[in-house]
Amino acid sequence: MKFFKIFVAIFIFSLFCQKLHSEINVEVKHLIVQDHNSGKILLEKDADAKIYPASMTKIMTSIVTFDLLKKGETSLDEMITISEKAWRMSQSGYSSMFIMLNDQVSVEDLLKGIIIISGNDACVALAEGLSGTEEDFVVLMNEKADEIGLENTNFNNSSGINDPNNYSTVRDILKMSRYMINNYPEYYTYFKETSFTWDRTGGDPITQGNRNPLLYKNIGADGIKTGFLTVEQYSLASSIKVKERRLTAVGSGFKTKNSRSRESAKILNWGLKKFDTIQVTKKSEIFTSLGVWQGKKNKVEVISNEDYYITIPKRKKKIIKTVLEYAGPLQAPIKKGDKVALLNVYVSGDLIKKIDIISAEDIKKANIFSRLFQSLNYLVWGDA
Repeated sequence: MKFFKIFVAIFIFSLFCQKLHSEINVEVKHLIVQDHNSGKILLEKDADAKIYPASMTKIMTSIVTFDLLKKGETSLDEMITISEKAWRMSQSGYSSMFIMLNDQVSVEDLLKGIIIISGNDACVALAEGLSGTEEDFVVLMNEKADEIGLENTNFNNSSGINDPNNYSTVRDILKMSRYMINNYPEYYTYFKETSFTWDRTGGDPITQGNRNPLLYKNIGADGIKTGFLTVEQYSLASSIKVKERRLTAVGSGFKTKNSRSRESAKILNWGLKKFDTIQVTKKSEIFTSLGVWQGKKNKVEVISNEDYYITIPKRKKKIIKTVLEYAGPLQAPIKKGDKVALLNVYVSGDLIKKIDIISAEDIKKANIFSRLFQSLNYLVWGDA
């Protein structure tokens, strides 16, 4: 057997070397920006400082509900009875869906009331309907926060209204936003809807627009959630998708609504223009074929076991090189799913990732006559 290193691909991006974040200044206290596919953080500013997430809390309220939907523990058409506590939220000057006391409202309508128009009354109604009390629902929120890996977050209500024990960081808000987009694509589509009409208000139907200002700009925005508290000022978790690229930003401490909209759009457009994201491997797509020794086939098709992306600053010289490493030819038999090689990914000469390459098919051992013939052929001709 021989040890092979195969140079699979080299991508060279060469422009002027500049300091990574020298070209952007964002008027916000706390900020983090991420390329969604690669997970690369493009920019951060005081991203681990404690903030009060306000209505960005509703992202976790939505996640817990999506989780229950996925597990079959509720359904979109389950009807929730509106309690006095939930109804009073719609009478107290907060963002509201304007639900009525003792009305029966579906889980889907309450979700839309939360996601599209940021209804605090809808949050309380949904939390009570799914868990019995809002307090019990908050337990689920904090359990999910631990599962996702939020390190500096505690939820103390389902809506994000004033509570010193309801806190997070922009980094944690980013983590849960990314988790939601990845795990609940069928429900994430609610976040891009621009209006919601509720017709059981006790009066005329009320139509309200989505609070997210980026949805009304032609930049590919499809989420996520605004927030406002006097102590925290304006906040926004935002995400845009342009072709195959997605960028997500979370900012807190914008001074005005206008600056929240303007600065969020600016930072997302900056990320698109200043960086490239390259897909190095695509999960389950045939990657190449490798030689097989004493098998019924003399080649085996192989695949990567994961999607892997790299994000590169356009204005900084980078070299991406992938090297396929394996001991070959591979000895039959080979089972589908067997690890047969390793793909080493280098950036500017530094090894940054090792990706398992696995067999995409079963290769059975050849019969004894074929194996003898192959062995004799090898003795005579070697590798020729």
